[in-house]
Amino acid sequence: MKLRNPIIVAGLCAGALLLGACGAVNTGTAKAGSAASASSTGGIPKPASCSDATPYVAVALPNLTNPYYVAMKKGFEDAGQANKLKVEVQIANDDSANQLAQVQGMLQKKPCALALNAVKSEPGAAIVKAANDAGVPVFTVNVGIDETSLKSQGASIVQYLGADNAAGGKQVAEQLLKDAGADAKLTVGLVTAPDETPAVTRDKGFESGIASDANAKVVATVDGKVKPDVSLKATTEMLAGNPDINVIFASTGPAAYGALQALGSNSKVKVYGFCAADQPLTAQYPACVAQEPEVYGTKVIEQIRGWLNGTTPQAQVLESLKLFTVGQTPGAGEVG
Repeated sequence: MKLRNPIIVAGLCAGALLLGACGAVNTGTAKAGSAASASSTGGIPKPASCSDATPYVAVALPNLTNPYYVAMKKGFEDAGQANKLKVEVQIANDDSANQLAQVQGMLQKKPCALALNAVKSEPGAAIVKAANDAGVPVFTVNVGIDETSLKSQGASIVQYLGADNAAGGKQVAEQLLKDAGADAKLTVGLVTAPDETPAVTRDKGFESGIASDANAKVVATVDGKVKPDVSLKATTEMLAGNPDINVIFASTGPAAYGALQALGSNSKVKVYGFCAADQPLTAQYPACVAQEPEVYGTKVIEQIRGWLNGTTPQAQVLESLKLFTVGQTPGAGEVG
């Protein structure tokens, strides 16, 4: 089946920390390396380059095929100019090894800080370790670094900033229960990405949200791999094996889009989840929640500037998600 919207492509329209996204983030235990100057700001060793007239900030993002990261890149670059920071953004094309090499290259330029949206949670720990060894503080965004990997590397981050994914999943569940009514039997299938901590956190939030309704249960979970075409196929197979499913929870924007493509306009199955870019909300797609990645990029830069000005960064900054319902369409940069 042909995809109607070509701009929704592979990539995680997501933000998250680890599985305990609503709790405190474990930033690790390592201390910044010898490349930092003796001074510190907010208790964080500060590289000598932070004293430059326009401090250099390295930014590592996964891809630009996903509208999510296009918006985030703009946020970083615009905020860099506004906050008198020199921002360089490197794009890894969804390759963790490539991202590590790119960051190692930027570390040679002695940045004041690294803003990292890792391609994957576990490999991201090696990138954090490389920055620690260079004495460069790491501010993570959207995709949290796997806690076990962080500890095994002896690495640490300064801050995580991203969506409150557990709350977002619960928000969708509450809207579903409100729409369905008290007596409705809800047989749910999840189209998710089980190896992505943001998606898992969203799933858990959603499941906790429907737990109050004895008539609601999850009967199947499939891996859409954060790709519309894969989600389309996975949804089709899930429905074939579970014909009683009447609700799909899509934990990423590409999963929502793929699920809708699999259903077709005549299906009575409804899709709830995290917003697909530019996809109107309809009777079949009644509600979704969206992040604002451009805002995330902006806020990370503002956190770095605040730190340089003497503010101690919070270990974790969780952003609420915006709810869309029937008749509305997420705007530019408002994606799941």
